[in-house]
Amino acid sequence: MKIVVYGPGKRTGALRDADVVDISLAFAKYLGEHENEANPVTVADALVPSELGRYIEGGDKVLENTRKALDHLSGAADQTGPNGEQIVFAASDVTLHAPRPLGARVACAGGNFADHAAAMAEKAAARGDARAFEGDAHEQIRKTGIWGFWKIDRESLGADGKIAYPDRSRRLDYEGELAIVIGKQGKDIAAADIKDYIWGVTLLGDWSVRLTPEPGHLKFALQKNFDGCCSIGPCILVGDEVDPFDGEVETLVNGERRQHYSTRDMVFTFGEYIEHLSRDFTFYPGDMISGGTAAGTAGDSCEVMDDGMPAPDLFLKPGDVCEIKNPFIGTLRATIVAK
Repeated sequence: MKIVVYGPGKRTGALRDADVVDISLAFAKYLGEHENEANPVTVADALVPSELGRYIEGGDKVLENTRKALDHLSGAADQTGPNGEQIVFAASDVTLHAPRPLGARVACAGGNFADHAAAMAEKAAARGDARAFEGDAHEQIRKTGIWGFWKIDRESLGADGKIAYPDRSRRLDYEGELAIVIGKQGKDIAAADIKDYIWGVTLLGDWSVRLTPEPGHLKFALQKNFDGCCSIGPCILVGDEVDPFDGEVETLVNGERRQHYSTRDMVFTFGEYIEHLSRDFTFYPGDMISGGTAAGTAGDSCEVMDDGMPAPDLFLKPGDVCEIKNPFIGTLRATIVAK
């Protein structure tokens, strides 16, 4: 199933072909017509919540009820709720928000694909900033260890979001990624138990400011955090269509393919990340871990100019459209606009 957050009320829906179905109201319809429930809307919001965080917390039972509701709706004589409410909307007529519950944390893997990390190191060495990898990049990354950052934006961009070009940016880059959505609470989680915690998968756009180094030892990750710094969606895919350990990601800028890779090439696995991050730290339903990005970003593909600056041609500019794709999840699109 494709789970979305839609409309002005930011309700949870299911993307079905070209339509969005309000899941809670669809289950209310099922309760009223199939179970003769006297208060179907109230009961439905308890059993199939309209708010995404509560919906994910409900686990398998909520998903089972969702399937009942969608099956009932498919065979129903009409497509309205128990009180005549509209419950089916054309996807083109509603806003799809980021499917990220309020308060959910998003952890992003850093330098987790050997080709991207090696190319970035080479560009840094060409600028005189650091040394390139010596020997096998995959082995060097494993020796260095896990690192990454959190996206602390209060609300991520959804499908067809608009990114205001940040003032602090000299070069704005794209990183297309696949992220897992955590389905239950846990702490001190073993890597081997990762499948028990994955509720679904989604796409993530990590919009990154380059060349703004921060001083000091404990940094605020300002390159990764600004308004509009993260896109998520267009849906959370729940089911077996996408293997998070071998998920395809494709990134296009103005229709030109820049990235095409699989999560099977991650240096550290999702399991290793959840084990590393969850030590003394509790994950909650709706939290996400993004696996990082592979080669093909502007930062790892650009030429280095004589002054040491990366050539601007491949970086994002106002007017550019970036699309991150997976054949099952869909397309996460963002447009760069002037601030």
